Amino acid sequence: MYRVGKIINTHGLNGEVKVLQITDFAEVFDVDKSVYAELNGQITELVIDGYRLHKQYHLLRFKGFDSINDVEHLKGVELNIKEDQLPELGEREFYYHDIIGCHVHAVDGEKIGKIESILSPGANDVWVVKNEDRKEFLIPYIEDVVKEVDIDNKKVIIELMEGLLD
Repeated sequence: MYRVGKIINTHGLNGEVKVLQITDFAEVFDVDKSVYAELNGQITELVIDGYRLHKQYHLLRFKGFDSINDVEHLKGVELNIKEDQLPELGEREFYYHDIIGCHVHAVDGEKIGKIESILSPGANDVWVVKNEDRKEFLIPYIEDVVKEVDIDNKKVIIELMEGLLD
């Protein structure tokens, strides 16, 4: 299961919930698609019956949940999808879960560290890399810097540009 969102509140009286997106792929919230939530210790399938954007949030309705009373207990619940629901990726696109944990090396073979997390501040993602001393480096995911990504071997090769590791 892969986390794609979190229900942060109800919205209105007709069973809508306000969802914070935790994925780059908003199409996982399309009508008639399923998301999964852990409710009372069990994984429950929720089929999306309605979808719209409202400010920076996604408003979802689920089949069989027609009033605020039906969705009140969903506040704080994380929404997930199954692996076979992951959208197709383009060239040089990767899922966060594939990148996090990769070891980063310079083109000359120097070991830089391990990708701990990913930031999305704007035009491109930034990979947070920590070395063995827990020193943190911010590596922009741009072609000039990231030369090779080998998901199978959990290895990334980067070009060390001036000031990148300062």
